[in-house]
Amino acid sequence: MSGALLKAWPHRGLVAWLLWPVAVFFGALAGLRRGLYRAGWLKVERIPAVVIVVGNVVAGGSGKTPVVMALVRHFQASGILVGVISRGYGRKATDCREVFEGSAIADVGDEPALIKHTTAVPVFVAARRVEAARALLADYPDTQVIVCDDGLQHLNLHRDLEICVFDDRGLGNGFLLPAGPLREPWPRAADLVLHTGAHPAFAGFTAQRALADYALRADASAIALTALSGPKAKPLLAVAAIAKPEEFFTMLRAQGLTLVRTLALPDHDDFESWASHLYTNYTVICTEKDAIKLWRKQPDALAIPLEFTPEPAFLQQIDALLTLLQAPPLKPTLSSPHGHTTS
Repeated sequence: MSGALLKAWPHRGLVAWLLWPVAVFFGALAGLRRGLYRAGWLKVERIPAVVIVVGNVVAGGSGKTPVVMALVRHFQASGILVGVISRGYGRKATDCREVFEGSAIADVGDEPALIKHTTAVPVFVAARRVEAARALLADYPDTQVIVCDDGLQHLNLHRDLEICVFDDRGLGNGFLLPAGPLREPWPRAADLVLHTGAHPAFAGFTAQRALADYALRADASAIALTALSGPKAKPLLAVAAIAKPEEFFTMLRAQGLTLVRTLALPDHDDFESWASHLYTNYTVICTEKDAIKLWRKQPDALAIPLEFTPEPAFLQQIDALLTLLQAPPLKPTLSSPHGHTTS
């Protein structure tokens, strides 16, 4: 069914029109819920930090996590203490907890683990984002900005800024779920729109996406991609358990790599069934998100980072909006790499 829906969502064909009455009902329920929050019948909780929600209105991956990491690095470079909260999609645990290096992926989710690994800021996961935000501030009370990975429709948490992320799918056929890909009607109010694809469907800020010219080993050492080619190099097996694996494979080939074999797995696959002995004759390459899980099964796998760069005007607008939100503005704080205030 999911495959049939994905094929139906780009166009208003027979399947989309057959599901349209269901989409109208879904939209009415979603609208009622939003109205109850606006009227105060459902509670919106504020926390004593600036909350930036990075989300989307289109079902499926649109590149939210790279946006979150880019924002975190921007704030770190500005000396602003930042933390991240997430639901932790796909995790088996249901509690609220902090993500640490070495946390079990099944307990925290692969994307929160990746954010922690690459940025070293405080990261908390919970089914209700507001619980994660409260827990983060309880343990890191000096945190000035909290970035929420996904959660645009999680209205229980007050947000100061909303960033709506789109990829090259745009709005698809413009119908709500399940007749189309939209979680809520568009256009809707949002502080910023960011397109992560190469062909934006409408106005908004843009970003550049490219693979790095190096790969990372499990010990964080780097190897140039040029070293993966040549007569003495092992054949390359590219693995991807992401929403759009073919895009990753295409980007690898664009870097000049010859892929002898590719393996596309379901998004967020846990690699528990990975049999490393089957791939001893290959050099296994993957995304950073997959490497967080795969390194535990295949320690010699190589992760190729995604270099995600929002246009400068996007980050400038973020800074301008933060200045308007704060009186006085956020002041840079000398901090350690792990986000703790230093004297």
